[in-house]
Amino acid sequence: MQLLESFFKLKEHGTTVKTEVIAGFTTFLTMAYIVLVNPLILSSTGMDLNAVFVATCLAAALGTAIMGLVANYPIALAPGMGLNAYFTFSVVKGMGLSWETALGAVFISGIVFLAVSLFKVREAIVNAIPQSLKFAISAGVGMFLAIIALKNAGVIAPHPETYLTLGDIHKPTALLAIFGFFLIVALEYRKVPGSIIIGILVVTVLSIAFGLSPFKGIVAPVPSMAPTFMAMDIQGALNAGLIGVIFVFFFVDLFDTTGTLVGVSHRAGLLDKDGKLPRLKRALMADSIAITAGAAMGTSSTTAYIESAAGTAVGGRTGLTAVVVALLFLAALWLSPLAATVPAYATAPALCYVAVLMARGLAEIEWNDLTESAPAVMTALAMPFTFSIADGIAFGFISYAVIKILAGRFADLRPAVLIIAALWIFKLAFFH
Repeated sequence: MQLLESFFKLKEHGTTVKTEVIAGFTTFLTMAYIVLVNPLILSSTGMDLNAVFVATCLAAALGTAIMGLVANYPIALAPGMGLNAYFTFSVVKGMGLSWETALGAVFISGIVFLAVSLFKVREAIVNAIPQSLKFAISAGVGMFLAIIALKNAGVIAPHPETYLTLGDIHKPTALLAIFGFFLIVALEYRKVPGSIIIGILVVTVLSIAFGLSPFKGIVAPVPSMAPTFMAMDIQGALNAGLIGVIFVFFFVDLFDTTGTLVGVSHRAGLLDKDGKLPRLKRALMADSIAITAGAAMGTSSTTAYIESAAGTAVGGRTGLTAVVVALLFLAALWLSPLAATVPAYATAPALCYVAVLMARGLAEIEWNDLTESAPAVMTALAMPFTFSIADGIAFGFISYAVIKILAGRFADLRPAVLIIAALWIFKLAFFH
């Protein structure tokens, strides 16, 4: 106990070992759904589901452990929602690339993230991007997740005239998915810990009871990671000219991680007197190492999870909370049959709920200024309707720059925005 006290500075942060352990369990329960959802999403690219399950658990455990032991923050990391969807539906299925090449792009983005963290240019990049676009990108990613979820559940379906229409909601699978979403929202409103994982498991149990999906067990020896381990094709990612893809992986993770770190730390009272985050470089190092290691093991980009706020809400203040979460992710390695048992429509409610959380950013947009709100709306809408996070970001930057110029608001445009907009125009013109 004394060793934990001195290493994590528990008294200095006004916490105890017991509080930190409880906080760790709370955070894990709120984000444990990722070990079920991530393998399902990535396996649709042809990746081995069990290998992705192991990679998900190990990447989460590694990144979270580094965050706790090196940065001493109660913040957990895992493969990010939205980034896994971009990996699967935009890069592999949308562009027709192999999942090995996509992993190579993730690996390179992690190296870029590491360099940015080491040379302190992160602040310059983050500060150069308009606030309205940051909020819109988050909301757009959420809408993208929602349309994927509704499609997987059969709630929406393709239509030759209107492109999309209401699916066959008389099907038990669609009804179960809808019920699961209602259940998660109700449990979350009642502040029940682990509401998302409870919703997934309830739908799965009902699915098995109704004979809609088979039960494959709960506990088993840890599966082999061989099918995805070190399978990333770095050369292929470079040869394919995936600069835009690498940029999106880097860009989304940068804002996701930075926003989560600041948001959770602010709620937990961990910011310094100037409102800045101490040991920021260490925290970003944890994320970048987890990204590169995760790609090597076989999963999409790892990022900090906003669900960490659940742990800080019950008193988690130090890296000991994160270490507990990391140990629980390691323990989850023996639950691969459970991950294989969960059908896609059982995870759809979780994706829809995450979309609700991510849509909050729209409330922060300056709606009275059309030069800010119009590009933001274009960004958020383009992601689900083009089925591409990258195209949504492109629409956002291009529309922001052009509208500001035409409106005579040149002073609002920073050089970085103009450069990024020009690069997206070039890419769409010649490489789309």
